Amino acid sequence: MDAENLIVIGSGPAGVSAARAYREAGGTGGVRVLTADADPPYERPPLSKEFLRGEAELSPLDEDFAAKHDITVTLGDAVTELGDHEVRTAAGAVHPFTTCVLATGSEPVRPDLPGADHADVRTLRSAADSRELRAAASGVRSAIVVGAGFIGCEAAVSLSRLGLQVTVVCPDDVPQEKRLGREAGGFLLRWLKTEGVSVLRGTKLLSVEGGYRVRTDLVPILDAGLVVLATGVRPRIGLAEAAGLTIENGRVRTDEHLRTSKAGVLAAGDVALAHNPAAGRALAVEHWGEGLAMGEVAGRTAAGQDAAWDAVPGFWSVIGDRVLKYAAWGDGFDRARPLPRDDGGFTVWYERDGKAVGVLTHEADEDYERGQDLVRRGAPIPES
Repeated sequence: MDAENLIVIGSGPAGVSAARAYREAGGTGGVRVLTADADPPYERPPLSKEFLRGEAELSPLDEDFAAKHDITVTLGDAVTELGDHEVRTAAGAVHPFTTCVLATGSEPVRPDLPGADHADVRTLRSAADSRELRAAASGVRSAIVVGAGFIGCEAAVSLSRLGLQVTVVCPDDVPQEKRLGREAGGFLLRWLKTEGVSVLRGTKLLSVEGGYRVRTDLVPILDAGLVVLATGVRPRIGLAEAAGLTIENGRVRTDEHLRTSKAGVLAAGDVALAHNPAAGRALAVEHWGEGLAMGEVAGRTAAGQDAAWDAVPGFWSVIGDRVLKYAAWGDGFDRARPLPRDDGGFTVWYERDGKAVGVLTHEADEDYERGQDLVRRGAPIPES
């Protein structure tokens, strides 16, 4: 083993960012990224949008990543065991490490309902998933998307633009009602309808039959050529559990430097429940941007720098041609205050105990930037 070396498990934003940041922070040891994905590291946000619609090729997450940063990337070989300063892969390879960054991400959740695990029922997380979904969509006229989160909304609009008649099964009265509030959900609902997407509101999935027929509590039978489950994700914590890392609320617990309970092992991205000193508590996040941010902290920590994850989590979502920007601690609010704009944009301020805890904007970038600062400081929300 090198005097110092880094193993990164996972090739998503957290893993790639960790490897790159380690190098940029002066880390000189060997670096190897291990991933089960067969594709070189790529941008994932387009998978439910331009890539799904066939309007763009798969975009590299970091052009010439391996050569540019002197990093070895091993594709298509999942890590099956995380031991004491070594990992073992499905192919039987053993890689020792000084430091390891666990960036295993999340996997789609299929609800525990009859037929939800049928091979023809699609989910969307990887480039392979997006390719398969695009191919399946090319031979049908209609689709049912179960779930009205951001992936569900983005995929529904993309499938509609591919010419399919799309129905979204939405468990709440409006999309994202629990997360973003009723007013913001109303904006999303109108956008979906503008794109020709039908929305069954307040509807629960009961079963899927044959991969193409859906039963719900509101409409007994829905037939479609394609069923897509956008019913949430689950952090991949199997390696961490087997290695004895501290797990809390289904994620790997870390400090603000992304260090886990096991010496030499850090965790970043979806899999981590990391302490955020600005928030004053541990936060669970599933945002692309936070994967990049947390990965950078993990990489710099691995290189010996004093780095901490203290940013306000945030993300962008593109639904059709409309861009949403959201920044929030993400663990609840007691008031949502929408402020529509004359130009069609809007801002929704979120507060708890009189302090800013989140902001959602569409075509209101100045409020988004201001909101991040207010949330970070826990300041009162302005009245106008």
